[in-house]
Amino acid sequence: MRRQILHCLVTMMAMSVIAPVLAQGTGTPAGRGEFLLTTHCARCHAVGRTGASPHPEAPPFRMLSRKYKIEGLAEALAEGLSTGHPDMPEFVFAAEDVGAIIDYLQSIQQQ
Repeated sequence: MRRQILHCLVTMMAMSVIAPVLAQGTGTPAGRGEFLLTTHCARCHAVGRTGASPHPEAPPFRMLSRKYKIEGLAEALAEGLSTGHPDMPEFVFAAEDVGAIIDYLQSIQQQ
């Protein structure tokens, strides 16, 4: 019983420190977009300004504008993004999240 209480206390203390750090980057639309992409897509895609994608067939998000107009991705994000690499899961984002994702994607593009 004491071990469970200790575990709960340690978890609560850790969350009180980590939660504000996680929320810090979501204060702007682009920050929210980065958070969403990191949460849902970083398992396969490089979502930042640098780094390789963990999945060999998943393009780094900073290079998407080489193949697509970033604004043109909004409809696919809202209706269900199911194309891409063969084992990519389908994602559907809320309208307010789509705008945030587009803002973030535009901010990291490399030509």
